[in-house]
Amino acid sequence: MPSSVASHSHRNTTKSANKPFKSRKSTKGYLKELSKGKIQDLSHRKSPHQQLMSKFDRRNQARQKQQVKHREHLRESSVFVGRNGAPRIVAVMPLCEDTNAATAVRLLSSSLDVEVEVPEEGSVRIDIERFKQKIQYVVVKRDLVSCLDAARVADFVVFILSPDQEVDALGELILRSVESQGLSTLLTVVQGLDKIEPAKKRTQVLASLKSYITHFHPDQEKVHSLDSRQECANMMRSLCTTTPKGVHWRDERSWMLVDDIQWPETEGGNVVVAGVVRGKGLKADRLVQVGDWGDFQIEKITAAPLEPKKRRSDDMAVDESELVLDTPTDDQDDLAELAPEEIMMRDDDDDATMSVATTEKRGVLLDDHHYFSDDETHLPAVPKKLPKGTSSYQAAWFLGDDFSDSGSDWEEVNERGNTSTDVPALPMDGVEGFAPREPTEAAPSEYPQSEMFLDPNPDDEAEAEQLASFRKRKGDEAEDDREFPDEIELHPHVLARERLARYRGLKSLRSSRWEEDEDRAHEPEEWRRLLQVPDYKASRSQVTREALVGGAAAGTRVHVYLRNVPSSLKSTYDSSRPLNLFSLLRHEHKRTVVNFNFTLSSDCAEPIKSKEEMIMQCGPRRFLVKPLFSEGGNTSNDVHKFDRFLHPGRSAIATFVAPLTWGSVPALFFKRNTETGSETPLTLLATGTSLPPSSSRVIVKRIILTGHPYKIHKKLVTIRYMFFNRDDVEWFKALQLWTKRGRSGFIKESLGTHGYFKATFDGKINPQDSVGVSLYKRVWPRSAEPWSFANVSQETEDMVMIRG
Repeated sequence: MPSSVASHSHRNTTKSANKPFKSRKSTKGYLKELSKGKIQDLSHRKSPHQQLMSKFDRRNQARQKQQVKHREHLRESSVFVGRNGAPRIVAVMPLCEDTNAATAVRLLSSSLDVEVEVPEEGSVRIDIERFKQKIQYVVVKRDLVSCLDAARVADFVVFILSPDQEVDALGELILRSVESQGLSTLLTVVQGLDKIEPAKKRTQVLASLKSYITHFHPDQEKVHSLDSRQECANMMRSLCTTTPKGVHWRDERSWMLVDDIQWPETEGGNVVVAGVVRGKGLKADRLVQVGDWGDFQIEKITAAPLEPKKRRSDDMAVDESELVLDTPTDDQDDLAELAPEEIMMRDDDDDATMSVATTEKRGVLLDDHHYFSDDETHLPAVPKKLPKGTSSYQAAWFLGDDFSDSGSDWEEVNERGNTSTDVPALPMDGVEGFAPREPTEAAPSEYPQSEMFLDPNPDDEAEAEQLASFRKRKGDEAEDDREFPDEIELHPHVLARERLARYRGLKSLRSSRWEEDEDRAHEPEEWRRLLQVPDYKASRSQVTREALVGGAAAGTRVHVYLRNVPSSLKSTYDSSRPLNLFSLLRHEHKRTVVNFNFTLSSDCAEPIKSKEEMIMQCGPRRFLVKPLFSEGGNTSNDVHKFDRFLHPGRSAIATFVAPLTWGSVPALFFKRNTETGSETPLTLLATGTSLPPSSSRVIVKRIILTGHPYKIHKKLVTIRYMFFNRDDVEWFKALQLWTKRGRSGFIKESLGTHGYFKATFDGKINPQDSVGVSLYKRVWPRSAEPWSFANVSQETEDMVMIRG
C-alpha cells in the first residue's frame, strides 16, 4: 500500500483549458469584451514606422527620402545656376540711426576681395567667382516704404543693428512690418562692434543683440559682426550657398525686381521694363502690377540677356536680345473692374410678386413678413375654460374665462378653437353655463391688466427730470460701446417708426433668413456689377493651375513692354528706390467684396472705429480703405453683426470693396500720424490675412432700445422710456422683449399716448433689470481707392522742416 502511494503523481496545475466556442456562436457581449473598442484590422492604417520592416526596406526608404529631398533642392536652386542664372537678391536694411547699409555691403564684398562701388541708396550687382554665384544688393535707407518694397522681392533680408544705440520706434516699425508682410531667409549683423571698450564687453553686447532679435525671430542662431573679416566671409558663403525659403504668396505668382526702365520718346509709346523673372512663368495674357503705378496690359515679352549673342537659325543670324518669348492672345485680361452695365437691366419683378417689399408696410418686418395687430395677433392665444363639446362658434359667446366646477365636464380651449385637457380646472364664479359679470368702475377687477392707467402729463417737469436722471450715465462714445454695446436712446419728440424705418427684427441672428428685397433700394449703385465667386475653392484651384505652365520661364532676364503707361509717372520715378513688377492672377483686377482677418497690434491701446480711414497693403498692392468690422465665424444664414468699435485685445473681420486677391495673403493696416512730435509718418494698426470674398455675406447693424420697469405684478410689467408715443408701440409690437438677466417676453398692450406699455414675461423680473428690444439694419461696405506712398516721404520732410 505505501509503495503504491509513493508511485502515484499529480498534475502540476488544477486549471483546465476548455475548448473555446466557435466565433460564429460568440455572443455580442463576448465580441465586445474581446475587442475592447479596438478595430480588428489595422494593418492598412499603420504608418511605415509602426510596421516591422527589414533592414533592406529601411535603407531603401531612407534612400528614397534623400532622393526626393535632393530633387526638391535642385528645383529650388536651379534658378541661380549657370552663367545666365538669376542673381540672389539681398535687401540690406539699417534699424538704427548710426548704421549704414552701403558701408555694410562694402565690408561684406571686401571680405571676398571684391571691390565694387556701392551707392548710398539703390541696387548694385556683384559676381562672386569663388562660389560661382551672382548677388544683387538692394541698399535702402531707414524708410518704411523702401524697406517694404525691397523685402517684398528679396531672397535674403539683412538687418543691421548698432552696439551703441537701441532700436528706436522707426526701426521697430520696419522690423514688425517686414515680418508681417512675409519674410524670406533672415540674417542679422552688427556694425561698429570694435568701438566697444573694453573688449570683454563685446560678448555681452552680442548676447544682448541676439536676445533682442530672437524675440521677433526665434530661429536666429547668430548675430554676425561686420568688423570681423572671417565672419563676413562666412556670411557671404551662407548668402551664396543657402537656398532661400521664399514667401508662399509670392511664389504662387510671377514677379521681378525692375533693373531698368526705357521711357518712350513719343506720346503713346510702350514703356519697357527690364528684370529677371522669378516665381512662376511670366505670361503676356495676365495683367501686371508695377509698384504703386497701377495695373497694365503687356504688349509683348522679349529676351534681354546681359551679354547678347548671335545664334544661327534657319541659315541666318538672329539677335537673341530681340527674341520674342511671349505675346498676348485672345484670352488676354482687360482692365475692366466691374461687370457690364447690362447686368443691372434684369427685370426681377416677375419672381418678386410675393415679396415683402411689395406688401403694404403697416408694422416692423420680422424675419420674412410684416406683422400688424389689426388683422392678426403675434401673441399666443389665451386659453379659457368651456364645457366639453362646445364648438368654436359657441365658444365666442363665452366672454369670461373664470368658471367654478369640479373640472370633469370642462375643457380648455384657446381663441382659435383648439382643445386642451392638460390644464387643471379654474375656479368658477357664476352659474353653470354663464360667464361671470365683467368688472366695471363700481366693481374694480383684481387683474392689473384691467386697471385704469393715468396718462402722465407731457408738460410735467418731474417726468422730464426722471428721464434725464435715467439716461445720465453716458460718457465717451468708445467707452459707452464697451459698457452698453449697440444701445441707443430716442428723443421724446422723434417718431421711432420714422427714425428706424430701415430696421427690422430677427427671431434669431444666427438662423433667421435675411430678407434682401427691402435692401434693393439702399444697395450701392455698383453692387450688382461686382464679381461673384460662388465656388471659391474650385475657382482658386483652377486659377493657380493656370499659372504653373507657359510664359517666360523663371530665371530669364526679359524686357516687358507695357501699354498705356501715363507719361506723368516719369517725373515721379526714382531710380534709387526699388520698383517691383508682380503678375496678377486671372480676375485679380476685378472688384468684389473682400474680407480680411483683422487683428489689432499689441501697441494699439485705443479702440478703432468702423469706417475709419486707413492704408492697407496686401501683397503687391496698397489701398486707402474704410473697412466695416463684423463678427467672424460661420452661420447658417450668413448674417454677421456689425461692430461699431474694435477694442484692444479683440479681432474681427474687415470688409470693403476692392480688387480680388486669391489665396491667403498677409495684409498690413497703417494709420497716418498727424502728431507733430512723431518719429514715424505711419503707425501699424493691425495685421490680417485675406479671406474668400463674398457679396452674399450680410453685415447687419444692431441697435438696442431699452426701457425701464415702471410697475411689476408677477409676470406682467409696465415699461416706460422705450417709446414715447402710442403709434410706435403698435408699430414695434411684434418684436420680442428681453432683459439683461435672461428673461424674455412680448408687448401685450399700449397704455396711454406717451409710450407706456404692458408686457408679459416668462418669469418675474427684477426691478433693477433693464428691458430691451433688438433691431437690425444691413450696412454696405465702402469702396477702396488705390493709394501710393510717394507723398509720404514729402509729408515726412515737411514735418521735419516744421520741427526744425
